[in-house]
This record gives sequence, C-alpha cells and structure tokens, in this order.
Amino acid sequence: MTRKRLFILAVVVVVLGLLVYLQFREWRHFNWAVFLRLTSDTRKGFLLIAVALIYITYVLRAVRWKVFLKPMCHAAAHRLIAPTFIGFTGLALLGRPGEFARPYLIARKENITMSSQIGVWAVERIFDIGAFAVLMSLDIFLFGDQLPFRAQLHEAGYTLMAIVLVLAAGAYLVRRNSAGVANWFRRRFQKAAPGFANTIAHKVQAFGGGLNTIHGPVAFLQLTGLSLAIWFLIALSYRMVMLAYHSRHLHQLHVPQVLMLMGSSMIGSLIQLPAVGGGSQLAVISMLNSDSWFSVPKEVATSCGIMLWLVTFMAVIPVGLLLAHREHVSLTRITAEAAKEEQPAAEIVE
Repeated sequence: MTRKRLFILAVVVVVLGLLVYLQFREWRHFNWAVFLRLTSDTRKGFLLIAVALIYITYVLRAVRWKVFLKPMCHAAAHRLIAPTFIGFTGLALLGRPGEFARPYLIARKENITMSSQIGVWAVERIFDIGAFAVLMSLDIFLFGDQLPFRAQLHEAGYTLMAIVLVLAAGAYLVRRNSAGVANWFRRRFQKAAPGFANTIAHKVQAFGGGLNTIHGPVAFLQLTGLSLAIWFLIALSYRMVMLAYHSRHLHQLHVPQVLMLMGSSMIGSLIQLPAVGGGSQLAVISMLNSDSWFSVPKEVATSCGIMLWLVTFMAVIPVGLLLAHREHVSLTRITAEAAKEEQPAAEIVE
C-alpha cells in the first residue's frame, strides 16, 4: 500500500472514530439490551424479501451492462451475472480497490479491452446518479408535504435537476469530442501537475468511449428504464427492512421518506472503510434518530441502520464468493490486476 493510500485510510479512520465517539457520547443512556432484542426479533421474511430485491438489482445491472456492450459484442446477460456479483463482493470486502474488478472480469470474459469497460463503468455511474436524482426530484415535488424542511427540499430539488442537466451537457460534449476535451485538460494542467493532467485526459477519453456504447434512442430509453428500476427496487428493499421491525416509527416511513434516507446513506458512504463501512450507517442512524426528521428511538435507529447496510451492501458476499469459487477467481488477484490495467502509464510519475 502506497503512502498516499495509507494517509487516506488513516484520515478516514480518524474521521469515523470521531463521528462514532460524538454519536455515542450523545447517547450516554443507550440500552444495548433493547438494541439486541430489537435486532433478534426482526421478522426474517421481510429481510429475505429485502435481500431478494437487492439480488434482482444485480441481475438488472447485468442486463444494463449487456445493453452497453451491444456495439462491441453480442454478450448474453446471464454471462454477466457472475462478474456483477463478484465485482460487488470485491467492492464490499476491499473497498475502492475492488471497484474495477467487475469491468476487468467482463473485459476478460467477453474478450474486449479493459479501457472500454472502464468507459462503460463511468457512464453507468452517470445513469445511476441521474436515475436517483430523478427519483429524488419526483419525491420532493410530489410528496414534499409529507417531508420536513419543505422549502429547503424544494431548493435541493432544483439543485438536483441542475446537476442532472450539467452532467447531461458535459456527457454530450465529451461524446461529441472526447479527444478535444481530453487535450484541453492536458494543456490546462500539464505544467502544474503533469501526472494529474494525463490521468484526467485518460479518464475523459475512456468516458467518451463508454458514451459511444449508447447506440441510439431505444438503447437510451432501455438504460434509463433499467436505472430507474434498480433504484426503485433499492428503495423497496429499504422499506422491507423497516417492516421487519416491530416499530410503528419505522412503519410510518414509506417510499418518499425512504428516498431521503437513501440520500443520506449515499452522502455518508463518501467516508467508508472496506468491509466495515461506517459513514453510511452513521448517516442513516443520525437521520432516523433526529427529531428534525423521523424521531426514531436511538436503539431502533441503530439496529435499522446497521441492518440496512448489511442487506443493501454486504448481502452480496455469500453469493459473490460462491460464484468466485465456481469461476476460479481470486478477488485479491483480480483486484490487483484490474488496478494495474486501469491505471494509465502516464499516471505513473516518480
């Protein structure tokens, strides 16, 4: 591990430790017996449904990737299911380094270039952000009366819409002239930070290549529909986890409130530890327990926050490891190989 990664990891650990300390200092009278009882008394049927919904989203992600691959090769969706589960397992266990395991496995399985799949991965992120932003905007403008901070949320809704439009405009510009945009970044930052300039230029070109996989309006509609379905199913999974608890506070939270909770989880996930998480759970727990939001008792909020993380992020691991064994894949090895291929030669500056 490089010094840079060690430093980043140390900062994340310190920040998470401080957040945990502040959270539990506030909860000096936290009842661990109640927490354990609430967790053990959950209705397992609802939790199984929640996990099943998450598994369906992985299948839909494989179908979506098949649509991306159509201009390159005629891949079968069922061939992409195993790399999808294995890739998300690598992400759950290894964190950021495992993120490129999925494009690497797909590139190897379909005999196409890794750089093309990095481009697809980047475009997939745009569709995920856009789909969630659309759902959040609909939530705010259609169900704002059921949510606190109505005025502030409307402002946030307009901001989300603006972000989506900016992303769409940027994507269109890169798709039209990825080489020109890449060269602009290279010239702009070459003197001050040559390594950064070359890295950004490389990623812009890879992103432009990924955008070229959207081969017409029909494909765009398919990708949009699949992306909206994926995030709506994640919201339903959140709802199933809440129904698993014998808590009227959680039962009162329907999909409009759940989408707000998902937003807090996504923001919190910016501060995560591999296989441990931290940021997303704390963000969800804080929002659930906050008197300004949902006023869920702290023991219920803590148990639910951890359960949501286990269901939506960690539940992939058993199936992913099973498929990795069947495919004779070593997560640590493919993660190292993927990182080596993803990093352009121009980025390596001593």
